[in-house]
Amino acid sequence: MKNIITQFSRIFVGILFIISGLIKLNDPIGFSYKLAEYFSEPVFNMPFFVPFALGIALFLVILEVVLGIMLLIGYKTKFTIWSLLVLIVLFTFLTFYSAYYNVVKDCGCFGDALKLTPWQSFTKDIVLLFFILILFFNKKLVQPLFSNNVQNIIIYTSIILCSFMGVLVLNHLPLIDFRPFKVENNIQKGMRIPDNAPKSVVEMVFIYKVNGVDKEFTEKDLMALPEGATFVDRKDKVIIEGYIPPIHDFTMEKDGSDYKDELLEEPKLVIIVAYDLVNADQSGLAKMEKLNKEAKAKGYKVIGMTASSPEEIEKSKKQFGITFDFYFCDAITLKTIERANPSIVILEKGTIKQKVHHNDLADLKL
Repeated sequence: MKNIITQFSRIFVGILFIISGLIKLNDPIGFSYKLAEYFSEPVFNMPFFVPFALGIALFLVILEVVLGIMLLIGYKTKFTIWSLLVLIVLFTFLTFYSAYYNVVKDCGCFGDALKLTPWQSFTKDIVLLFFILILFFNKKLVQPLFSNNVQNIIIYTSIILCSFMGVLVLNHLPLIDFRPFKVENNIQKGMRIPDNAPKSVVEMVFIYKVNGVDKEFTEKDLMALPEGATFVDRKDKVIIEGYIPPIHDFTMEKDGSDYKDELLEEPKLVIIVAYDLVNADQSGLAKMEKLNKEAKAKGYKVIGMTASSPEEIEKSKKQFGITFDFYFCDAITLKTIERANPSIVILEKGTIKQKVHHNDLADLKL
């Protein structure tokens, strides 16, 4: 019985680590955004790690896949199970911290393929910890499946293939797009809220200074405010999160007006997405004006979308001879549309028909 439970744990943990790792390896930039969120000031306040978030993300996802394979084939059992235990303890701490303090809404455990709430992520890690502890206390039952030479070949090959996949998706696009802005999705439909969708329950919280200390009061408390209390601020506290459409915070703003309703009705629209013009790939931006002229000659309307300031926009337009207009959108939304900076998106009345990395302009079909 003990052997059956151990082998089940071995297969369950190994496959889950491989699947989770491959999903994140398909989009390591997306996972790096999650790590940067953990490193940010409101969470762990370790901003010095933010510049290394992508490198750390790549290392972790490749390690996740390789450890899963190592467990399945029984390669260096003691090292493998210890590594899995250390990783799952780390992940469990992170997901508990996210859930308890409500700081990171989605841990990114399965990328955009499967969204889990913080408490769901924590529960998943507790289950994994349980099975890894079974493996830890029954290490002798996890025997290798192949000879040392064969196992070495499998592990080294998996490392090389994972590294190749990482380089491939970083220089092109994710192999599978799980985001709401994937090809053939319609942006207008993605923004709609169904009539019967659950609504958010929000409580107004009032902040008053009492004896020099800021204190929070609900509406019910206002009738019994302490004497001398002075109003400081008011904020909305979400008690129950309502329905959030797959696409939200999507704008196409210019000169204080939002043109998304008009632009999303365009039959032939080319959007050049560059969420950060200052840190955008210079060689990529240099190709955009040529693309603009080619697209306009074929009847397309061409615009740029960015979260950069007007000053940065004008500087980039002058530097690269860009003549098309830029519209503002939140940086997080633009990063969700496409990871490359810049990238190209083709729309037909709001439906995404094609997306390409700036390295793959030759594949663009106009």
